[in-house]
Amino acid sequence: MSSLIVVTGAAGALGRAVARTFLDQGDAVLLVDYNESALRAAYEEVPGKKTFVVADLTDGPATQAALEQALQAHGPATVLCNIAGGFDMGQEVHATDDAVWQRMLDMNVSTALNACRAIVPGMLASGRGKIINIAAAAAVRGQPAMGAYCASKSVVARITESMAAELREKGINVNAIAPSIIDTPANRGAMPDADPSKWVSTAQLADVVSFLASDRASAIHGAVIPVVGLS
Repeated sequence: MSSLIVVTGAAGALGRAVARTFLDQGDAVLLVDYNESALRAAYEEVPGKKTFVVADLTDGPATQAALEQALQAHGPATVLCNIAGGFDMGQEVHATDDAVWQRMLDMNVSTALNACRAIVPGMLASGRGKIINIAAAAAVRGQPAMGAYCASKSVVARITESMAAELREKGINVNAIAPSIIDTPANRGAMPDADPSKWVSTAQLADVVSFLASDRASAIHGAVIPVVGLS
């Protein structure tokens, strides 16, 4: 049975790794990002059955319209990888202003919710689907000067568990991975004195996402899987 994979945040480092994994397997992939130029540049020389979808996932109606149009052309999605998100170091909790809290909720929670709202009805109609969200190790235990980020990723973890309980009897698996520090150029630049050999690579994370999207994970519902390397 053919698969249609939706990868959000597809222009980012982790999004690229996840999308490449599915493209290399021969799957059709909808590549979703708000930055069209970065999205096209990231896949300019990447072969495979790829379709670009430009949408600001923090905007619910815009997300619905963009994904509906793509799904009408390509059929219902079988896998949704909610990779879009962001990080803001911030200040101590009592000194973190409302804009930072809202930004973290928008980037990490609204993006996933809006994609699910657009994709899940088609999965329900077809009676099958896999949804993989990106939580974080920081969702389990709060860290200093990261309150808004930790809280937003905790919401992702709880949403994952709630959706899994709601959809498990309807042929849809919902799970999440919880990485620690991801080895990306941005993180290396932000932490020049750290040892990136202890971090988790985007390829390692993509392998876990690919497993959760496969039939081998059909018995897994509501898991939030730590993928932390040696960090």
